[in-house]
Amino acid sequence: MIIFIRREEMKILVTGGAGFIGSHLIERSLKEGYEITCLDNFNDYYSPEIKRNNVKPFLKKSNFKLVEADIRDKDALKRVFERFEFHKVIHLAAQTGVRSSLKEPSLYMDVNVNGTLNLLELSKEYLIKNFIFGSSSSVYGATKEIPSSEEGELKPISPYGVSKRAGELLCSAYNHLHHLPITILRFFTVYGPRQRPDMAIHKFTKLIEEGKEICLYGDGKSKRDYTYISDIIGGIMSVLNGDFYFQIFNLGNSEPINLSHLVSLIEKYLSRSAKIRYLPEQLSDPFTTYADISKSRRLLNYHPKVKIEKGIERFVQWYKYEKP
Repeated sequence: MIIFIRREEMKILVTGGAGFIGSHLIERSLKEGYEITCLDNFNDYYSPEIKRNNVKPFLKKSNFKLVEADIRDKDALKRVFERFEFHKVIHLAAQTGVRSSLKEPSLYMDVNVNGTLNLLELSKEYLIKNFIFGSSSSVYGATKEIPSSEEGELKPISPYGVSKRAGELLCSAYNHLHHLPITILRFFTVYGPRQRPDMAIHKFTKLIEEGKEICLYGDGKSKRDYTYISDIIGGIMSVLNGDFYFQIFNLGNSEPINLSHLVSLIEKYLSRSAKIRYLPEQLSDPFTTYADISKSRRLLNYHPKVKIEKGIERFVQWYKYEKP
């Protein structure tokens, strides 16, 4: 059941707000009149300048504040909670990237587990009305249950996926022990303008345009549930505009696309051919991601609108004319 918020409950903390999803969410939330505090540590996983440019348009808005801090620094977080008196928290900050997590698993656990724990502790202390946790389809991992439903099997197969699942379990415990209202959102391969440069669509577009080789793991038949950014933001806003006591929702497109078809679409809209090198499959990568979104349709009125063809066309146009 959705309980619509009172309009005075409008002070929102968005962690990781300078990133891809966070900056789109803030843009939408500011337009809807929320008071947004963006917390980001501008780390160097990819260019901090990209993230600073993401939030630059918001800096002159009266309902926007930017705080530079690390979610692992509980004292710094406490000062932020004391200063701004938030009503809700949208926790998107994370150490991202499946394959990178194989190289630095301890870093992923530190940021994604300990950082989440800090935010839950402070949300409990400061009586946050809803804690919204940005999780990932990576928690499903090697499940054989396709499409993946929120009540289905979870078999994460990377340190990143494990760290996001650990964050979900912490959320569940804080809801149970401290009655902290929590909503967990499992995002499925989000893409669109401002997408991180390390993600496949962005990386392939750059390399194909430059005439360089791209690497595909496996035979190109693996599938991903690519979900356009505006559809993801619509799902988050449905949660933000109403309170749930405890729920988990998949936010995906529910139309998996194989890797070879994805590359062909990028080729089409770039008007260039890809130079492809095939490599062995990665043990950390599931063969298919596929969201069962029936629960999100029912409780969030979530209906993805952007098909992959239109989404890739929009991304390529952004890349050509507005890329960082």
